[in-house]
Amino acid sequence: MKRILLWKVLIFVGFIFIFSCHDDPGPDLFLDPNVPLELLDLPYGSHQRQKMDVYLPANRTAENTKVLIWIHGGAWVDGDKGEFRDFKPWFEAVQNDYAYISLNYRLFDIASGLNRFPNQEEDIQKALQTIKSKLKEWNVSEQVVLAGGSAGGHLSLLHSYKNNDGLVKLVAALFPPTDMLTLADGNFLIDFLLARMVGDPKSDRERYLASSPINFIGPDAVPTAFFHGDKDDVVPIAQSFLLQEKLIENNIPFLFEVYPGQGHGFTQEINKALIQKIEDFINGHL
Repeated sequence: MKRILLWKVLIFVGFIFIFSCHDDPGPDLFLDPNVPLELLDLPYGSHQRQKMDVYLPANRTAENTKVLIWIHGGAWVDGDKGEFRDFKPWFEAVQNDYAYISLNYRLFDIASGLNRFPNQEEDIQKALQTIKSKLKEWNVSEQVVLAGGSAGGHLSLLHSYKNNDGLVKLVAALFPPTDMLTLADGNFLIDFLLARMVGDPKSDRERYLASSPINFIGPDAVPTAFFHGDKDDVVPIAQSFLLQEKLIENNIPFLFEVYPGQGHGFTQEINKALIQKIEDFINGHL
């Protein structure tokens, strides 16, 4: 009787082993560098917003495949990593052998005050740490470009100048906030948002300084490409002029393009053109 029971247990364990092997093809098959792979909603933390989409190209190599990481906009209160799906074909049209990663991060809730800054900054740090730990597994290089528009541009610049451990080699930003103390510039809505998200600009001045990318530009800052419309009534173009001034002071290579008549957001034609400019800038500095 005991012998029959033992055989039943062995058969059951054998079935578990067989089906487990079938469900998990193993890392070598799953991450075959010769085939493209999409890893959607990949978590980098426990919060539901701490997720990223990873697009790995076919025939990628640890020597040659660059990585472009996109951070979405939305005034730190809205937006989603799906924003990159609109930009991805335009990047692919001018870039070869790139992996793309699009990040979500915790959003500030104006009503409740939940997820005040620097939660967003901390999420970008956490995401980049996770990405760094995965580069070898994904078979891509450490040639990392960080990019984004509006709030995403702000977070890209802030990480690249303030929290960069050497992973990010170049940063690109569209109409980015760069100095939180002067961002509102008389705009009541922006002033209200910042007061709720960061604090009172007088009593919490240090929090504003700590969240402003221009305060962390030094001689070792990464090459920077940025773009702004001169009719932007959300993020004044003065924000990019401040950035330009700091980059010049520290002798940092940069590309700055001003688009006459453009507001907070560009046409499809301009987006395509500036993506080509970003790629040309990357090729000149990486």
